Amino acid sequence: MNIDKVFENNKKWITDKLSGDKEYFEELGKGQSPELLYIGCSDSRVTAEDLMGLGPGEVFVHRNIANMVISIDLNAMSVINYAVEHLKVNHVVVCGHYACGGVKAAMQSADLGILNPWLRNIRDVYRIHKKELNAIEDEDKKYDRLVELNVQEQCVNLIKTAAVQKAYRDRNLKVHGWVFDVHTGRLIDLKIDFEGILKNIMEIYHLD
Repeated sequence: MNIDKVFENNKKWITDKLSGDKEYFEELGKGQSPELLYIGCSDSRVTAEDLMGLGPGEVFVHRNIANMVISIDLNAMSVINYAVEHLKVNHVVVCGHYACGGVKAAMQSADLGILNPWLRNIRDVYRIHKKELNAIEDEDKKYDRLVELNVQEQCVNLIKTAAVQKAYRDRNLKVHGWVFDVHTGRLIDLKIDFEGILKNIMEIYHLD
């Protein structure tokens, strides 16, 4: 990659934006009020705004390896808190993707150094759903299903947080689990039963 090309692209992008709206950047500088928080994978093939057809100011984005929501990850928890409590988003999406290198790496026996504790959280997802996953003989289909189940479990982790629980009670905030199919470009709604999960975990995870 020629880094100088990036700055050339930036100049062209500015020109294109201003040709359509002379006040584009003036409006952009006034602030943001996104309706949606998107938690996705850092994979370079999966660009949040593009795959949803949204532009600047319309979605608050957090990305990490394998779209994880881990309670002791200060970065992720800060993003969630800021988006839910201060930006007042009404939808939080966890979006995984098929052919996820992070998910596949988690299921290998190799020592991956600093990645080990991070990927261990995906192994925990496998452990929880071991019976279902071990019944799938096709390896590719097994990994696809693990991608889906990982999204589901990260949604559960979201629902365990105080900020999300409070926003659900106060303004009916919704949590969604999606998967992006890199082979077709299609977004798939996993239709996770948010209210059912909330009801099942409230005895243990309820926060006032």
